[in-house]
Amino acid sequence: MTSTGFSRGRVGTLCRSGNDRHLAAAPGAVSRQEPDFQSAPVSPPRGGRVSAVEKWLFERLLRRLGNPAIRVVLWDGQQLATTDAPPVAVVRIGDRSALLGLLFNPALGFGDAYSQGRIAVEGDLLEFLRAVGDGLWSAATSNKTLRTRVAEWLSRLHGNTIGRSRRNVHHHYDITEAFYRLWLDEQLVYTGAYFADPELTLEEAQRAKMDYVCRKLWLRPGERVVEAGFGWGALARHMARHYGVRVDAYNLSHEQVLYARRRAEAEGLDSLVTFIEDDYRNIAGKFDVFVSVGMLEHVGRGHYRRLGEVIDRCLKPAGRGLVHSIGRDQSAAIDPWIQRRIFPGAYPPTLKEMMDVFQPRSFSVLDVENLRLHYAKTLEHWLNRYEANKQRVADMFDEPFVRMWRLYLAGSVVAFATGTLQLFQIVFTRPGANDIPWSRAWLYEKP
Repeated sequence: MTSTGFSRGRVGTLCRSGNDRHLAAAPGAVSRQEPDFQSAPVSPPRGGRVSAVEKWLFERLLRRLGNPAIRVVLWDGQQLATTDAPPVAVVRIGDRSALLGLLFNPALGFGDAYSQGRIAVEGDLLEFLRAVGDGLWSAATSNKTLRTRVAEWLSRLHGNTIGRSRRNVHHHYDITEAFYRLWLDEQLVYTGAYFADPELTLEEAQRAKMDYVCRKLWLRPGERVVEAGFGWGALARHMARHYGVRVDAYNLSHEQVLYARRRAEAEGLDSLVTFIEDDYRNIAGKFDVFVSVGMLEHVGRGHYRRLGEVIDRCLKPAGRGLVHSIGRDQSAAIDPWIQRRIFPGAYPPTLKEMMDVFQPRSFSVLDVENLRLHYAKTLEHWLNRYEANKQRVADMFDEPFVRMWRLYLAGSVVAFATGTLQLFQIVFTRPGANDIPWSRAWLYEKP
């Protein structure tokens, strides 16, 4: 998967049961029936009275955020607002360190303080994020310190090596399966669903997405498919069960590999699907089809050409493929809270940047589709299920973890709904391959 609207990372002691290294995971959504996204009360006030300079600096920050329709209550009771519009939420800042964190790095400071309970949002969290989200991100990216710029440069320089990719995957995905089961669908599909009918259930829409991918790839019985980054293994099993193909699937998450193998064996598909715990760069063999759903976001800009070389090496002369990835309309750094707390090493590319996978190896792009609103709706389902199980999440981890994941999921809903993030599917083939559908009409026929 993966969505990158807001972010996660180490915020004090956020997890228990030996999982304190995992501080976030999936994209999220909003409960329209019972919106219950208020955080716990902020910690007891401390830090003395707010100074005139601090108040002035914070009012200046609000203006940089576009004068959002919110009311801010500081720890000493003072209230701030830079617009006469009715507030969509009340934000309570519990101490001086939370305020200074917001002034120094708005996106990171807000995410950390909200997770820790030192900032509380009273009202609709999604509406609050709509009001301040773009401003928080703009402030974070336009006011970078020298230290931040050096860190970004070093990250680009070293990139997602195999070792670093394994650590990044471990950070985000190797949380217990039981946690994901609380809010994903029954097959644990952790990528955007396809709502051919907006009234579909999450389970129905995820099956529709997997079938949509298979139909775009024109899978035929007996073909060999390689999947890079298979999540919990649902798509590989779907391809084998319903299309009669043999699948080699690669993934770096130990937890996901073990789960996928167990489930394939239980469903009698282990003779058709091989789940391999390894990096995509080590794919071996020749295949009719290459597919990657939700992995490109974790490859890193500096490795797109390498991914193209891997596809070129493993794809047969008449081969074809599909890459599904979260992306952006304009090239930009990822939100600093997401980068540090949720998805280390992640980067949502633009379509132009994605072409670095295909053009150097002379692949022909046949179809490009943007499924942004489908991901927003998927995230709504995820967030609703997450909220319905928040006490169980707290029992597994702790309250800061609950708030951090709520912020991540809610921020992702808003990012896709407002167009900050996109969801691209690209179908490609070898140049000159003419054994392809004449039109797209068949895609929308009933499977």
